[in-house]
Amino acid sequence: MKKILFATGVVALVGFGIIVLSNYRHKSNNTSDKITIVTTLFPQYDFAKTIGGNKAQVTLLLPPGIEAHAYEPKPSDITKINNAKVFVYTGEFMEPWAHDIVKSTSNKVKVVDASFGIKMMKKEGIEHEEEHDELTGTNDHESEEDHHHGNIDPHIWLDFDNATIMAGNIAKALIEVDPQNADYYQNNYKTYELQLNELNKTYKDTLSTCKSKTIIYGGHYAFGYMANKYGLEYVSAQGFSPDAEPTAKDMIALIEQIKNDSISYIFYEELGSPKIADTLANETSTKLLLLNGAHNLAKADYEAGVSFVSIMKNNLKSLSVGLSCQN
Repeated sequence: MKKILFATGVVALVGFGIIVLSNYRHKSNNTSDKITIVTTLFPQYDFAKTIGGNKAQVTLLLPPGIEAHAYEPKPSDITKINNAKVFVYTGEFMEPWAHDIVKSTSNKVKVVDASFGIKMMKKEGIEHEEEHDELTGTNDHESEEDHHHGNIDPHIWLDFDNATIMAGNIAKALIEVDPQNADYYQNNYKTYELQLNELNKTYKDTLSTCKSKTIIYGGHYAFGYMANKYGLEYVSAQGFSPDAEPTAKDMIALIEQIKNDSISYIFYEELGSPKIADTLANETSTKLLLLNGAHNLAKADYEAGVSFVSIMKNNLKSLSVGLSCQN
């Protein structure tokens, strides 16, 4: 009797083991079936998640809470990129380090320059003459100095038409590496395109009603595309780098402009130090409002699943208040 019970127990354990192993393999297969995507910044991370849906496993290379411009990749990041099926970056002007990595990336990785097909702008809204080349992000007519240190504005996603192109580039790449799910990716892209178009319309309708047309930004130069898109004046206290410090002369001129134009609000940026915005506000008795460039998310926002569209909707609320728009 004991032998029978023992044998029965062994059979049960074996059977249980087979079920557990089968479930483990099933889960492993589900994970391995997903397209692995590594992205550099938050906008394309969110675009890839939205378009890839349950067919993709998307990783944001930039750790939550880290300022994008100050980021330097670690050896483990390069490993992540080489192990991915798709690698998405914004372009050489935003992440020159990523462009260098691309040169040594395994040919098994599909590299996506999300800015391909987008007309770049220079600071102050001057359009670059030609679309830049895919992967290199450069223009044949640029000098070597302009190529690395020119005033090309890399914050392309803050024009929603550009964001649509970026999302389209990601969708195209997913269709190429996973053609059997082409309809799925295409449908997700079309749905997202409608969201971005609606966002664009809401911005246009709201910002056309504003009493003030001047954004005073106490951070680095990031919102040139948005200002150009909706006919706004954009004045930034810093250059493209958050580490750039305005001179005393620049600060005095900015304070005078705020007073002369009866500006009521100063906008400050996400993640970066608000000390310049604080100084401007204190010197002019103005209030502060967040204007989020969406380079990256704070850890709490990342864990809460905050999206690009929701960030832009909150930005419009800030702009509506700060520029005295009619709601």
